[in-house]
Amino acid sequence: MAHKPNIEEDTVAARTGEQYLAGLKDDREVWLGSERVDITTHPAFAGSLAGMAGYFDYQHKYADDCLMVDPETGQEHNVSLLRPHNEADLQRRHRAFDRLARYSNGMLGRTPDYVNVVLAGHASRTDIYDRSGDPVYAQRLVNYWREVQERDLALTHTITHAAIDKSVGELQGMNEDLTLRVVERREDGLVVRGAKMIATLGPIADELYVYPATPIQKGFEHYALSFAIPVASPGVVQVCRDHYGVDQSPEDRPFSSRFDEQDAVVIFDDVFVPWERVFIDGDLGVYNAVNAATATGSTQQQTAIRASVKLEFAYDVCVQMAKVTGTEAKPETAALLGEIYSYLRIARSVVRDSEARGSDWGNGAFFCHDDISALRTMMPVWMIRVNEIIKTMGSHNLLATPTAAAFEDPRLGPLLRTYLPGAGGISAEERARIFRTAWDFAGSALGGRIELYERFYLGSIARARGLDHKKAQAKGETGAYAAMFQEIADTRAAQSALAGA
Repeated sequence: MAHKPNIEEDTVAARTGEQYLAGLKDDREVWLGSERVDITTHPAFAGSLAGMAGYFDYQHKYADDCLMVDPETGQEHNVSLLRPHNEADLQRRHRAFDRLARYSNGMLGRTPDYVNVVLAGHASRTDIYDRSGDPVYAQRLVNYWREVQERDLALTHTITHAAIDKSVGELQGMNEDLTLRVVERREDGLVVRGAKMIATLGPIADELYVYPATPIQKGFEHYALSFAIPVASPGVVQVCRDHYGVDQSPEDRPFSSRFDEQDAVVIFDDVFVPWERVFIDGDLGVYNAVNAATATGSTQQQTAIRASVKLEFAYDVCVQMAKVTGTEAKPETAALLGEIYSYLRIARSVVRDSEARGSDWGNGAFFCHDDISALRTMMPVWMIRVNEIIKTMGSHNLLATPTAAAFEDPRLGPLLRTYLPGAGGISAEERARIFRTAWDFAGSALGGRIELYERFYLGSIARARGLDHKKAQAKGETGAYAAMFQEIADTRAAQSALAGA
């Protein structure tokens, strides 16, 4: 249902696209190539900003799915900040995550609901932060969660250590001086220095949320930090990769024209963080417990639903390619289409099952069953395979794709309609649009970047599989081998006893 807010009302916390764009006019330090840029005026960022502004408007267009009223404040905010307490809350979040993912058909990986659900998960487990022995940390976190809700901030995270030298530990050798750490404690806060990898959406977000990822060993407490600061904080330097957004129409480049969310290395050049924004300060017990207690059951509900929506779109694009080439009935084509659809069915089933088996993870936080983590190990493999299928099915057709404007030329248009039509009466214009969409999805510069994102944004596949193995061992999910031979031994013993009798 369409929903147009009155932005003057105090009851509306959820921002519009216009309000989001207005919030980016600050002194943030963003570098693109060798140039420090103003993202609000630099032409490279125009499509990205318009795309993200569209996301904020989209939450109002589909307010019934995306927005809810907080019972304590009476304000309308994004459902992604809901702290779930029961299965109904998980279903409410499911509907919102599914709808928000459809804005980009899953191609935007770091929409604000991603880090919102991380923060909501952390704020749901204040019992972990209380292990520090000082209740101020949990209270600061809840206060920040409320601030993000009330201001509808676009957050991103930057959580990976700057481990340049892989021959030693992440915080050893040359890496000691590279990654983010505390260098000074003042009466009013901390001063931090170092780098973090990598902030997707960083240049066009409102704030950076630094929080625990992989565990830190004893002796490295000054790296055990969690805090949040505005992107425009003095000393925060963002170094962008090449920009993959293009200045073309959405008809020609539906993803690259709008959805390059940018990635940046974040350098903290002696950045001040006020105490009220510090949530973990050197406490390894808290730092090492937060991720395991929230990431799978809470965060991965959003990531799995977003990826499922993307698989659904990929399947449909491939169906359109089969139709436009007249190959839909061929067994080899049907097999490829069925392969993608099987990935989609498995993903949907795992999500639904994990939601239905949700439980209290502690402190009243009702999260999905941990089995949803299986998708973390499989989705990257599936996404890579889907791109391969698109290129296999599309073949040379992915490169024979005139622009929409080419069809308007009085000389060229008739030739294209004659020599590049689709099968089964599909127009040449529609044929070009289908293959251009498929190429933008899987083969363009942005498509390649998104494939890399899918591989690593939740950590390496090997690490995820290793964690799943450790979980299985901890649950005692072994013994089938021993049980089989025990059954054989028992059967033989019974037979021997019977024969002796």
